[in-house]
Amino acid sequence: MSRKFELRLESHELDTLHIKVCRVLREAILRGHFQPGERLVQEELASSLGVSRMPVREALRKLETEGLVIIEPHRGAIVKSLSVEDIQEIYGLRAQFEKMAVEMSAAHMSQADIDQLEELVVAMEKSSDSTEFIESNIEFHRLLISRCTWKRLVSFIETLWNGFPQQTPQMLNDQTEKSNKEHRDILQAIKNGNAAEAGRLVHGHIRRTGENLVKSLQDTLE
Repeated sequence: MSRKFELRLESHELDTLHIKVCRVLREAILRGHFQPGERLVQEELASSLGVSRMPVREALRKLETEGLVIIEPHRGAIVKSLSVEDIQEIYGLRAQFEKMAVEMSAAHMSQADIDQLEELVVAMEKSSDSTEFIESNIEFHRLLISRCTWKRLVSFIETLWNGFPQQTPQMLNDQTEKSNKEHRDILQAIKNGNAAEAGRLVHGHIRRTGENLVKSLQDTLE
């Protein structure tokens, strides 16, 4: 297992321990600190992070559901390779599904929902901490679809959100500034009562992010 970087848990985070461990390992995989095919040894990870094996085991199981590792009998967790096709599929589906969900949700949003969206947009615009930005970004997207009555659609979206979509702001250097403008435009469309425009903007926002992520991955592979 690679030892060229430091695994570290942020003490200020309020998530349960295995979620903290999962976030750290996810980012390490996505940043290439762990290579495809590399075996992740629970004992070594637990020692590096200063935790017991239990949260590491739970984190690896979650990463398996996200498609980032494979857990093989007698070998443990093996890092999977990320392909351009994986990213294109995930972001293509997200763009379509979230467009539909936002169009349905926006029409039923209360003023309290809109006020909360505004608070999240402001928080992201002012944030200088990537972890705080990611948390606000996740909550913003979840709130956008929170009034969608198609529960299966919401479930599909939540599944697609697992894995690297959560870490995109940390993986793309110019993502935050672009996202802030797009978030503000989406919010304005909802304030204007234009659900179709909000859906269109969400679709473009997600597609643009996916395309940039593909380019970043291709540049890394060259």
